[in-house]
Amino acid sequence: MMDDKIEERIDRRMLLKGVAAAGIVGLAGCADDDDPDDIGDDDGDDDGNGGEVIRWHAGGTGGTYYPLSGEFEGIIEDVTNHSVEVSSTGASVENVGSLGGGDADFAMIQNDIAYFARNGEGLEAFEGSPIENLRGVATLYPETIHIITDPDAGIESVADLEGRPVNTGDLGSGTQVNALQILESVAGITTDDFDEQNTDFTQAADQLRDGDVDAAFVVGGWPVGAVEELATTADIAILNMTDDEREAARADASWFADDTIPAGTYDGLDEDVDTVSVQAMIATREEYDADIVEEVSEAIFENVDRLSIKTDFINLESAQDGMSIELHEGATRYFE
Repeated sequence: MMDDKIEERIDRRMLLKGVAAAGIVGLAGCADDDDPDDIGDDDGDDDGNGGEVIRWHAGGTGGTYYPLSGEFEGIIEDVTNHSVEVSSTGASVENVGSLGGGDADFAMIQNDIAYFARNGEGLEAFEGSPIENLRGVATLYPETIHIITDPDAGIESVADLEGRPVNTGDLGSGTQVNALQILESVAGITTDDFDEQNTDFTQAADQLRDGDVDAAFVVGGWPVGAVEELATTADIAILNMTDDEREAARADASWFADDTIPAGTYDGLDEDVDTVSVQAMIATREEYDADIVEEVSEAIFENVDRLSIKTDFINLESAQDGMSIELHEGATRYFE
């Protein structure tokens, strides 16, 4: 039984007396390898019930990361003796920095951002400064690129975004990274060629509703809450990428995959929309307690039937599909 296994792990951890971890690093730093067998975490706080307070960094409240993390929180707190603090953040790029610096224990990120961060390439923030303690736990579901437009703005292609006010997502977020990748790969549009706006999904929806931008990029597993709400209060369109546009995006960024937003996903969406996607994943940091990572992995994937979000995608069988970085020791114990 899962509960018996968790109790055994808790007993093991109690015997080890909470050995302190080494190697908490900053965004530009890397993990200390002096004591690879260290399993404790000197940033961890006891929750008063014999467990740890797990710091879980999610994303903006209008996306998918935050409510899904809330469901993970409920499961983890119910079947382990740990408590979870879910924080709203700027998502992927910010979250890998938080893991690298030891300010988060688990975080939701995109698989492309994970690869860039771990290998110190692909993004200026990471060039030559890999997040060496970044480790994977599990992949979850496709994160679909939504290019939401004002239906009266006359935008029929990615190239039509040139010279327009466009919200590309929070500064430093995975959404911004993907938006800039697509604009340049598909249409040769750089940040000098349009009026870039940067907010979270909820504020981007407000900007579209108020006519302050002509388009906004939203990256998340459909249906995205902020887009659902916007579609009930305003007329919107979602740009249908052509086969050539999707091929151009994939050619420059191999982590993109073809995806489709089904008709009826949002009010007024009468036809399927072709686009591309990345993969959402859970990450942690190398020095974090392997027993806790194993418990959290098991708690989530033995209880996926309790989830109400992305239920068609999150399962044990696909939990390593698209994993772009090495696994944490605790995740390896559970999944392999």
